[in-house]
Amino acid sequence: MAGYQDIDFEGSGRRLRLETLIRLRWLAVAGQSITVIAVSLWLEFPLPLVPAAILIALLAAVNFFLTVRFAPAHRLTPPSALLLLAFDLCQLMALLFITGGLANPFAPLVCVPVIISSSLQPVRFSVVLGLLAVAGITALAFTPFPLPWFAGTLLVVPPILTAGFWFAIVCTTAFAAFYSYRVSQEATELSDALAATELILQREKHLSQLDGLAAAAAHELGTPLATISVVAREMERELGSDERFREDVQLLRSQSERCRDILRRLTTLSTEDEAHMRVLPLSSLMEEVMAPHREFGIALKLVENGDRASEPVGTRNPGILYGLGNLLENAVDHARAEVTVTVSHTPERVTIVIEDDGEGYATDILQRIGDPYVTKRQKDERAGGLGLGLFIAKTLLERSGARLAFGNRTGDQPGARVSVDWPRARMEAKGAK
Repeated sequence: MAGYQDIDFEGSGRRLRLETLIRLRWLAVAGQSITVIAVSLWLEFPLPLVPAAILIALLAAVNFFLTVRFAPAHRLTPPSALLLLAFDLCQLMALLFITGGLANPFAPLVCVPVIISSSLQPVRFSVVLGLLAVAGITALAFTPFPLPWFAGTLLVVPPILTAGFWFAIVCTTAFAAFYSYRVSQEATELSDALAATELILQREKHLSQLDGLAAAAAHELGTPLATISVVAREMERELGSDERFREDVQLLRSQSERCRDILRRLTTLSTEDEAHMRVLPLSSLMEEVMAPHREFGIALKLVENGDRASEPVGTRNPGILYGLGNLLENAVDHARAEVTVTVSHTPERVTIVIEDDGEGYATDILQRIGDPYVTKRQKDERAGGLGLGLFIAKTLLERSGARLAFGNRTGDQPGARVSVDWPRARMEAKGAK
């Protein structure tokens, strides 16, 4: 699984789209303009209207330049996004600085650029923007400009309340940024893991389709090979008595006949034989899953609770084969000496239980089993990784209709236990796809 964990699925998709930022900026221009007009004309509060208008016009001008200069689908590099978000932050703080600083009810909006950065930018760029925001919030606490208020009335904010505003806005910015970062990281991990799942499923389906490709290739090669055989016979008739060419011509004809025999066997495979190869009873499925793991020094024990005459039969499903194989591989990796696979089937249900005699799952890991990149069974570093591979196995099996349960063995027996349970009809129907 290391090969799939090393794939970079992010690429440019994680970069901030310029069009998204431009739209947010136009929204900011509209909001700031409406607020300034409402405070100045409707509430009739004394307001430094010209400086405020210049700041809003500056933001609009930069936004218009970006709209004209770059294509809508343009994606910003992290340094470019940092510069634009820093500009937005400085413009907003300048507007707040001349309109009361931290006493302005819109002061908490300084956290917005930091939140945007933390959701899409690398951590180091978000930290730089966050430090800039803290410095700006601190500067707002010492603004000499009063908060716009009723004419003839000076609203004085006590220093202790200003300090409270500072602390609240800084905490809000830090918490919102960290929360946005964590949600974004989880979404990215899930997206990457699902992409890896799709790649693996496509690979398994591709391998299962190679038999059809081989038959098609044999059919296409039949005509040119027949031509070669005819030419070889003619050469043998004309040059067969010539000692210089007789052995070469006979070899050419014999090898062409051999190739025709091989292609004939491929092209004459009946559809019944192909269907027979695709049909997979439950016992054969388990043997195919277990066979690759018998040579690792761990005893594999298969317990069948049910009559093979009544076992479910479906056709080969790459998702089920890969999912069960990954669960078994994980059990073998963590077992001390033995892994037990118990297969049960009734007219309603099919259940496969995989148990190993290792150390089992830690309590905190059990609560997160199935999430991408859960990397340890125990905290002692003995266990290997069971993150993306286990997530892929769980996803593929659940797609087939299975319900998985992870836990530890009960009683005095140590080790982990994984149960995979299907409705029998659902498993057979899914296997037929």
